[in-house]
Amino acid sequence: MKPIGEIAKKLDIDPAHLEPYGHYKAKISLKAFTGKPRRGKLVLVSAITPTPAGEGKTTTTVGLVQGLAKIGVNAAAALREPSLGPVFGMKGGGAGGGASEIVPMMDINMHFNGDFHAVSAAHNLLAAMVDNHLHHGNALGIDSRRVTWKRVVDMNDRALRDIIIGLGGRTEGIPRESGFDITAASEVMAVLCLADGIQDLKVRLGRIVVGYRSDGTPVTAKDLGAVGAMAALLKEAVKPNLVQTTEGVPAFVHGGPFANIAHGTNTINATKAALAYADIVVTEAGFAFELGAEKFFDINCRYGGFSPACTVLVATIRALKMHGGKPLAEVGQPDVAAMVKGFSNMEKHLENIKKFGQKCVVAINHFPTDTKEEIETLKLHCEALGLKAVVAKTFSEGGKGCTELAEVVRDLVAATEPSFTPLYDWNDSIENKIATVAREMYGAVAVDYTARGKRDRLQLEKAGFGKLPVCIAKTQQSLSDNPALLGRPKDFLVTVREIQLAAGAGFIVPITGEIMRMPGLPKESLAEKFDLNDDGEIVFQR
Repeated sequence: MKPIGEIAKKLDIDPAHLEPYGHYKAKISLKAFTGKPRRGKLVLVSAITPTPAGEGKTTTTVGLVQGLAKIGVNAAAALREPSLGPVFGMKGGGAGGGASEIVPMMDINMHFNGDFHAVSAAHNLLAAMVDNHLHHGNALGIDSRRVTWKRVVDMNDRALRDIIIGLGGRTEGIPRESGFDITAASEVMAVLCLADGIQDLKVRLGRIVVGYRSDGTPVTAKDLGAVGAMAALLKEAVKPNLVQTTEGVPAFVHGGPFANIAHGTNTINATKAALAYADIVVTEAGFAFELGAEKFFDINCRYGGFSPACTVLVATIRALKMHGGKPLAEVGQPDVAAMVKGFSNMEKHLENIKKFGQKCVVAINHFPTDTKEEIETLKLHCEALGLKAVVAKTFSEGGKGCTELAEVVRDLVAATEPSFTPLYDWNDSIENKIATVAREMYGAVAVDYTARGKRDRLQLEKAGFGKLPVCIAKTQQSLSDNPALLGRPKDFLVTVREIQLAAGAGFIVPITGEIMRMPGLPKESLAEKFDLNDDGEIVFQR
């Protein structure tokens, strides 16, 4: 790794704007990019519906910026921070892999520069102030049965999903039902990621609804006087983090909302900082295109004023075979027929990309088990669709294995005026916005509502929140809301179980299927594979 000052120098960032956290990490002052013209163009990396291990979007993003640097482009990455939940759960990390990682990887995977902890602290301070207000007379008239603000922890802990608090007597608070969400699903995290500077951050924090009075009127963080203290806790967290790739390419890593239960993109501040100093900025949206990328365009781009020049769709032959009906344990075995059958999933995502008016290139994230016949068949299929498909050996070869993809992306960017077409009008009704996303992105024939989902929708519109964009919480394992339906499902309904409000972040969250805002650990969690050696270094043995 190079000293972080050298990485900042590559982008011509004034050392006065650099706030080092050790030798290899730093915060970037908001003054470094506030009011500075955007010199760069933005490229989005998304994916087809992934296997449980993911499609390698982060690894491909890192490999692509390294490839761009190798062909002489002033490039930078803009990425989310990993959550400890997936790190200790099923993924083991969230900073890329092999020769295409963001480093120092273990520092980034664990605690990083403290942003997740600051978000947890600000969120839980507000929760404590709600219960304190109830305990000391409840001057705001909050209905204790209608408090919506839970607590958060950055860990997969299913036992905390539903809890009873306030037990132990009169001095211990008001007994009521509550629970925990994971920090990546916190509205404070979404606020941090969508806020454009400190003043906007405070406005958004103040709009957070913590519960309702008996007459149905909302109570906000501003009503509780919590905004100043919450903003103070986020003083450092609001600043983008600068690190580097394994090949010394600058990377802005900041914010970490999940894409299946939040909007799934890095902070607006990080993207703005990167665009102010690099010629091409590569970012990613969580999970597959219909989930994370839809939210990237309809929420993140519209709040941030971004317009990507093109989209890179990551596909693996392993995932295509899975969607073609091959058992997950056997996707490493050659099977052209299963892969061809799985093309239907990729084709749906390519159709979705066109609906946003985006030019696209397919990146084939290479695995050692991929055969020459499988690769050529996939390339020919994409060519028949009028698209370029490029093998990207990002894990094994880093930037060298991504130069062809980098050249295609560079040429697409040069020939494109950045723009996109929103999927829906924010001023449309909640029902129509949800239906549009379900129909156009997922391929659903209709949307069904539980009694609670329908009641939530009507109450939100009555309360004046009907003009907010929708951030649909849905499984990442299928185009539908049923994780068992692989490939390209047909003739299915999407069921909205409930709709939650994120007034501070500026969207509403329809929750579909069995999706939960607090994941659980798997039977064999990867937490068992971590250790600290005698030299004080974190080691991970998969």
